[in-house]
Amino acid sequence: MSHKVRTKDRMVVLDDLKRVYRSKIKADVKQALEEFSSNRKKTYPTMGRHIRSKESLFSFNHFPEVIRPSLYTANLIEAFNKQLKRFTKRKEQFPNVNSLERFLVTYAMDYNERFKNRIHKGFNKAQYEIEQLFNEMHHS
Repeated sequence: MSHKVRTKDRMVVLDDLKRVYRSKIKADVKQALEEFSSNRKKTYPTMGRHIRSKESLFSFNHFPEVIRPSLYTANLIEAFNKQLKRFTKRKEQFPNVNSLERFLVTYAMDYNERFKNRIHKGFNKAQYEIEQLFNEMHHS
């Protein structure tokens, strides 16, 4: 969405949006979202409506607070993609699409194997709460 915001406005818009996704209580999220929409009504009239139409956008608020930053950032995915890009940059090493696909699958499997026992920041502190959430979802 940042491509739809003027460069000079981006920092202010992002700061306002941070208030929305850093809200701790669901009611506070709704209030912050209303304020965000209201602040943007003149310059970006459709932005607030667009964000509100994405119901799952703030679904990370259902999870324990300690793990939310891991859920609303894409750092892990971006790092993974950066590595893939670096390894696949030289196209001449892949004679055809099948060889590229084999490489990608192998790389993903190796990555998963390397990090399967890694506990991401905050997840060890919230393990019980996460298990309870999934148990509730499973029994609902």
